[in-house]
Amino acid sequence: MVIIGRGTWIDQLASKIIEREKNLGRDLKLLRVESGLGASGIPHVGSLGDAVRAHGIRLALSDNGYPSELIAFSDDLDGLRKVPAGFPDWLEDHIAKPVSAIPDPFSCHSSYGAHMSSILTDALDRCEIPYTFKSGTDTYREGILNEQVARILEHSKEIGQQIALMSGQKKYEDVLPYFPICEGCGRLYVAEAYEYRSEERKVLYRCKGTKIRDRSLKGCNYEGEMSIADGRGKLSWKAEFAARWSALDIRFEAYGKDIADSVRINDWVADKILDRPPPSHAKYEMFLDKSGKKISKSKGNVFTPQSWLRYGTRESLLLLMFKRMAGTRSLSPVDIPVYMDEYDELENIYFGRLKGVESNEMKLAKSRGLYEYINSLDPPKAPNAHVPYQMLVQLTSYAPKDSVLEYVEKRLVAYKTISEPTESLKNKIILASYWAKDFTALDSSNKVKVSSDGRRALTALATFLPGQSDPDAIQTEIFEIARRNDLLPKEFFSLLYLLLLGAERGPRLGPYLIDIGTQNAVKMIRKQLDKA
Repeated sequence: MVIIGRGTWIDQLASKIIEREKNLGRDLKLLRVESGLGASGIPHVGSLGDAVRAHGIRLALSDNGYPSELIAFSDDLDGLRKVPAGFPDWLEDHIAKPVSAIPDPFSCHSSYGAHMSSILTDALDRCEIPYTFKSGTDTYREGILNEQVARILEHSKEIGQQIALMSGQKKYEDVLPYFPICEGCGRLYVAEAYEYRSEERKVLYRCKGTKIRDRSLKGCNYEGEMSIADGRGKLSWKAEFAARWSALDIRFEAYGKDIADSVRINDWVADKILDRPPPSHAKYEMFLDKSGKKISKSKGNVFTPQSWLRYGTRESLLLLMFKRMAGTRSLSPVDIPVYMDEYDELENIYFGRLKGVESNEMKLAKSRGLYEYINSLDPPKAPNAHVPYQMLVQLTSYAPKDSVLEYVEKRLVAYKTISEPTESLKNKIILASYWAKDFTALDSSNKVKVSSDGRRALTALATFLPGQSDPDAIQTEIFEIARRNDLLPKEFFSLLYLLLLGAERGPRLGPYLIDIGTQNAVKMIRKQLDKA
């Protein structure tokens, strides 16, 4: 199998984009990629994934010698369709109004839409991802989409027929794919645009009301007209993507499978109506919560990027996004320790500290490439000190509350796990302390495969540990238990490290078990035995 670029899905996709652009004969001086930022509800980790993956493609295009730019487009002219769980009830009065025209419930931004957009742009900033921000509201007001809007409305009948053919939605056979903001009530969606006067570039509309999900909204019966140059209206999603792609010269945009029909229609609009080939695409799956439900901006199961960054590094969050494009994944804060340790493993592979992967050239290239993309193709010159995240969680759990950092640093030095703490490790200790505070150390115990001999050995150790206070005696007994149960000491130690720390190696166990408390160690062992 041929290794493309750095061996990742990012390289494969970037290679296809470049080949397509060359075949189309388009200008290659600047290749723009786009990510939409939803501004109607609380952005979640999945919302960030769209932008992070576009960032990866941007990196790969630039790495191949084609300058690229990420456009972060905020859909802040969309109307509020539902009040997110936990938000104030007074927002009900603003249903269907553009989110950029709704007051910020938290009084820290110019509008509700600006507040929601800021959550994603803050995450992009904290992940050190460069981007050019575009507000949907400003884009319409500045007339950037005027030519595209005019052409789409001139061909509205043809587009309506195609929408009906491709999606079964017949609405746009009778009305324009355009939502005016009603001058009478200030709402979107309720005003039906029924005629376009191309010479004047004006839309005629009447406020008849609409149905949003299972909710009926009455219109205010206002009838009026508006110029598309006023910025007081927007295209339907069935045509807006195409207008953006054309006006902003977008060459790549990924999408979730939930909007696949809209993307197909927009591709057709771009190609047949706007006479411009649509950008390259890649479809990604949704993130699910642990119950298997889709993480939603309007429901109470939102897991924000800021929540991740409270417990994990930016590198672990980027790993989550770059690891793969396809396939649904369930997600919650309990997954963060896994990604923290997996990033350390990637770093070990990159610097040749993990043996056994050299024989698989494809896996080695992919792992190294993934590490490089996480580090914006500018990886560190040397690896950091690695300590299993769950070990840090456990130590911070049992550390004195007024000296957590100092305590953990001293214990790691005493275990000879590190010689001295680095700033990177100090940051990880702090992150782990937040995890320990908000969850529990016992929540992080791992389910590992245990043989019958291993079960007997774990049972024996759980029986021995209570009341023990001599670390040397514990260390010696672990060796003896292994031998009595037909296990190599190395096997038993590896089993204990996997169970306690999620890693195959760790500190000297006698002192460590005393530090975290033998009673806590027994709980974790018994929890493992109950799982098996």
